[in-house]
Amino acid sequence: MKGTEKIIAHIQADAKAQVDAILAQAEQQCAGIRGDFDKKAAALYAERLRAGVKETQDQVDGVERIARMEGRKAMLAEKQSLVADSFRKALEQIVDLPEDRYVAFLAKLAAQASVTGDEEIVLNRRDRERIGEKLVKAANALLEKGRLSLAPDTRDIAGGLILRRGSIEANCSAELLVELSQSELSAKVAETLFA
Repeated sequence: MKGTEKIIAHIQADAKAQVDAILAQAEQQCAGIRGDFDKKAAALYAERLRAGVKETQDQVDGVERIARMEGRKAMLAEKQSLVADSFRKALEQIVDLPEDRYVAFLAKLAAQASVTGDEEIVLNRRDRERIGEKLVKAANALLEKGRLSLAPDTRDIAGGLILRRGSIEANCSAELLVELSQSELSAKVAETLFA
């Protein structure tokens, strides 16, 4: 039986050698597959990392754009507010002119707006009591045939006047004058304020 044992031992040795060869080949194939997957995983990781960085940068850029736009909007709103304040102050300065200059200013307005020379001058309550008669006299002096008169009623205006003949009125209120000037002068005021 020694011969059979030798054959069995030889068969076992050959089988072990084949198993070892198969295992070595399988190990080599696994290492190759592992290497390929490691390369693919590294490439996929790098790609995902680049995509994540790009997406993050895009989000940062978007937030920056929005922040710049919001900043410009806020700056524009503040500038518009300052320009509007300038015109409010201009209105205040008109109605707070010294009496003689205010009367002269309104008389000139009334004379320029008069069509027939016999309209009524409508003022706010304060101006009617304070300068009404002086204004009528000064305005009539500027007209060739001035017969302007002081209206018995008043209007709720900050200053200036309304020239009325029957149902036809010419609005020369300080508010309207400033408003009309505002569209024309806003750019110049802004340029002066923010230059």
